[in-house]
Amino acid sequence: MKETPAPLGIGGIIRHTAQDCLGEQGKETTMIDHVGVRVGDYQRSKTFFQQALAPLGYGMVMEFDMPEGKVGGLGVGGAMPDFWITQGEAQRPPLHVAFNAENRAAVDAFYQAAIAAGGKDNGKPGLRPHYHQDYYGAFITDPDGNNIEAVCHKPQ
Repeated sequence: MKETPAPLGIGGIIRHTAQDCLGEQGKETTMIDHVGVRVGDYQRSKTFFQQALAPLGYGMVMEFDMPEGKVGGLGVGGAMPDFWITQGEAQRPPLHVAFNAENRAAVDAFYQAAIAAGGKDNGKPGLRPHYHQDYYGAFITDPDGNNIEAVCHKPQ
C-alpha cells in the first residue's frame, strides 16, 4: 500500500487508492483514516470537542504528552481515534472538518451542544439542497476558528 504523510498541520496518512482501503469482507471503506488539528489552548479545545461531539458518539479515547505539547484523540464508542487535537499554534487558514451524523436529530443535538460549549454559529441545522436533496448539516466555529460540521445524508 502506498502511503504518504498528510499535508503540514493535518494529522494522519493519506491512502492513495480505494483498493488499498478494502475491509475484511472486501468492501471499500473510507480513504481517510484520521485527521488532526493544532489548537491554541488544548484544555479549552478538549472540553469543547468532548461536549460538541458527544451527541455523535465521540469521546476522548487517548491522551499523551509530546515534546510540542498535549495530544488527544477522539473516536466513536471507544474505538481508535479518528479526530486528533494537538497543542500548538492554531491552524491558519482554519480547517473545515465534517463529522457524519446518524440522523438529523443528531445534527441538531451536535449544534446545540457545540453552542453550549462555546462554539459560534456558522450555519444553523437545516437542509443544504445545493449539495444534494438530503444533505442536512450544521456548522460551528470552534475556539480556534475552524469550521466544524455535523452532516446527515439520509432522507428524513
